[in-house]
Order: sequence, then C-alpha cells, then structure tokens
Amino acid sequence: MLTAKALDFMKVPYYIVVESSEYQEYSKRWKNVLILNQNYLDNYNTCDDLGDSKSKGPGAARNFCWDHSIANGHEWHWVMDDNLDAFHRLNRNIKDEVSSGTIFKCAEDFVLRYQNIAVAGLNYYSFCKSTDSVPPYVLNTRIYSCLFIRNDIPYRWRGRYNEDTDLSLRVLKDGWCTLQFNAFLCGKVTTQRMKGGNTKEFYNKEGTLNKSKMLADLHPDVAKLVWKFNRWHHKVDYSPFKDNKLIRKEGLTVQKRINNYGMMLKNRS
Repeated sequence: MLTAKALDFMKVPYYIVVESSEYQEYSKRWKNVLILNQNYLDNYNTCDDLGDSKSKGPGAARNFCWDHSIANGHEWHWVMDDNLDAFHRLNRNIKDEVSSGTIFKCAEDFVLRYQNIAVAGLNYYSFCKSTDSVPPYVLNTRIYSCLFIRNDIPYRWRGRYNEDTDLSLRVLKDGWCTLQFNAFLCGKVTTQRMKGGNTKEFYNKEGTLNKSKMLADLHPDVAKLVWKFNRWHHKVDYSPFKDNKLIRKEGLTVQKRINNYGMMLKNRS
C-alpha cells in the first residue's frame, strides 16, 4: 500500500477499494476502505474466454471507482495503482518530492482549461531523467497508473491486461485527447519488482506474452507484439493521433504571470 502511505504523508484524502475477502485485513490499518461490489467482477469484460480461471486484473475495481465518483456528484476522478511510493515536481531538471497535494490541483486546473481531454495523468519518475530535456506534458499517448478521468466519457475499463493502454487507445481513436504530465511525476515501483497484485497472479506464472498479445489483438491497427530485453512486449504506434488537437474553453483569462500555487522548496534533511 505504498500509494496510501504517500497520500497520507501529503494529507490528500482518498479511498481504498478492496474485494470483500480483504476488507477485514485492510480495515485494521485504514478507515477509508470500500468493498468492491461483486457485480463489477462478475460482469467485467476480460476480452478473453478464460472467465474466472485467473485474476481479472484491476479493471473491475476501477469501474467501481468510476461509478462511485459519479454517484457522489463528481465530474472527474483520480484512480491510482497501489505501488506509487511518492509524488514529485519536475522543475529545471530537478525532481523534488512534494509534501502536499498541490500538484494534483495544478494538473486539474490545466486539464480543465480544455474541452476535449478525456484522460490525463502523471508520468513515471523513472521515465524523466534529470539529464534529459522533456516538455512539461505530452499529448496523445498512453496514460497509466495515476489517471485523472473525465466521468461523462462513454467508456469503461475492460481487458485482463494492459487495460490502461486499451482505454487510452479507445479514447484517442474517437478523437479525444490524452495528456501526460512530465511537470508532475509519480514514483512507480515496477509491478514485477514488487510482490503482490499482478506480479503473483500473472507475471510469475505466465510471463508477459499473454499481456502483450491481448493488446495487439484488440488494436491490431496500431499495436504489435515484439521481442526485446529477453521478453515479449507490445509496441504501439501513437502517430495516427497527432492531429488530435487541444480545444481551449472559451472565456478563460490568460495569466501573464507564473503561478507556483504557493509551492516552495524546503530542505527536509
């Protein structure tokens, strides 16, 4: 539960969604635990014919989160994997850990300037090296692990594997934009390096072939199966979506000054 500990440190409120069999154990430590309705598991579209023979992945719980947000009157929601150990601001090629949820507010305000962003999110800390020159955000790519999702878009999570990339591709194919922040980052402990979750259910038993093949089968026009680094991967061509342009909302005031939202650098040593 790295994400919960990081959000606690930042004093950001959140919910944890677990299956009923896990509720008692989680509720010993956390008070903000919700039980995943079994209907979401029973009715989840795994995009294969294996049924309940193996874990269905996180998509059912993510659909529950989506509907829970709508039921509580929200227009957008954040959903995060449980293995994000910290959050950071990237500025002048320095990645500083943040101690509040201000970066989420910054990301939300930026996204809400536009009419046609369906999904946004934070890039991984490890994908933005301090020696690289990276833009503050990248348009029309896959969003995963830490997502800010518009509630009224006509999609839901599906697929036993790679559900993040599948959702991003369906959104992009329908002309929406996705936006991945580099200015704000999440520290992702890689799935196969951390015990639990998909590591135990999928990767330790079957490797990465089924995971990568499913995405190639769902999106053969832009995804293909490739072998590199001694294992199977999927490779996605996002170039067909380069013409998905941001549409700015009308009537917004253009700020002429940099707004740092009160964020300050502090030495925590």
